[in-house]
Amino acid sequence: MNQPDTADQAANPPLECEMCLKEIPESAAFTPEGSEYVGHFCGIECYQAFLRRQREAEASQE
Repeated sequence: MNQPDTADQAANPPLECEMCLKEIPESAAFTPEGSEYVGHFCGIECYQAFLRRQREAEASQE
């Protein structure tokens, strides 16, 4: 079995999904870019949930 290279892990630590906080490798992350920051998501479902939560928060502030 192949062992992960610890030097490679240190150079490219896993990212966390903005919604479910699941660790994901950078190469597998869905990363929509915004004007304020970059968020990382494990998939389109978590990204859609994030957008829904953002819209709900904006609507409650009105």
